[in-house]
Amino acid sequence: MTTATPTLVQSTGAQFTRILAMGAARGERVVPNSEIIEPINSSDEWIRQRTGVITRVRANEDTSALDLAVDASREAIERSGIDPSRIGAVIVATISNGMQTPSLAARLADLVGTTPAAAYDLNAACAGYCYAVAQADALVRTGVAEHVLVVGTEKLSDLIDPTDRTISFLLGDGAGAAIIGPSETPGISKSILGSDGSRWEAVSMNASLQEYRQGGSEWPTLRQDGPSVFRWAVWDMAKVARRALEEAGITADQLSAFIPHQANMRIVDEFAKQLALPDHVVIARDIATTGNTSAASVPLATHRLLEENPELSGGLALQIGFGAGLVYGAQVVVLP
Repeated sequence: MTTATPTLVQSTGAQFTRILAMGAARGERVVPNSEIIEPINSSDEWIRQRTGVITRVRANEDTSALDLAVDASREAIERSGIDPSRIGAVIVATISNGMQTPSLAARLADLVGTTPAAAYDLNAACAGYCYAVAQADALVRTGVAEHVLVVGTEKLSDLIDPTDRTISFLLGDGAGAAIIGPSETPGISKSILGSDGSRWEAVSMNASLQEYRQGGSEWPTLRQDGPSVFRWAVWDMAKVARRALEEAGITADQLSAFIPHQANMRIVDEFAKQLALPDHVVIARDIATTGNTSAASVPLATHRLLEENPELSGGLALQIGFGAGLVYGAQVVVLP
């Protein structure tokens, strides 16, 4: 005699989601180009022309990626008006957690009062925040969590070689946080996520922890092949951005803002040209004074954009992250 397989209960949550509030924390030290040019045998003019970076922010030695995440998260939670107990998941995008385990997210959840929320880290480098937004959207719509705290946090100054001319002079420290929750209307479009691991060496560490432990290398630090990353970011990522617009059912002229990963000002400007963005679209250029903060880049740029242009609240923004992996993620969101 066969018995029928019991039917599982499928949980459901909100039909739509949106970003309710943002928070930010930047490194305590403003580091001008003049402070870093000697080790890389360069000049302020060269850095500005090649990258658009004037200063970058870096954290004090005793400030961690967790400390930055706590500050950004507390601001986002306060601005959202949501009691921390109603946050059912904490997702942290980072490549600079100083410990392999436990997750930074679990410690963060405890420090901001969301226990026993689900908590985990994800590593999608500079696309990490966009990946985390996609996951938060899914968690709320499937009923796993009523609200989700999403954080991109980095202390990249722990991962640089001051003499490296490929990427070190670009990098900064900071954290950006968002509270994502239910909405009566769509506030986050379908996400476009992808990767190309065959090109992993374009942005990577110069050694593994095993090689370091065995004495075969110095402390592992970040490196990149600048020309190939530039071409990929401008040409291939423009295609991804167009797909994100198509999936959202909108056109570029309906955007209020464009918030790309703050990798390099030349990439940001060329990206905007490729998308033929109209003049009214405000373009995030946080890299000029913050630097490239990897997973924190998009939320930090969003936070600054809203602080400087509060009239953008409620408008549509195309956000896209791309970096080591190579990985990418994009979606259109309603700005909080």
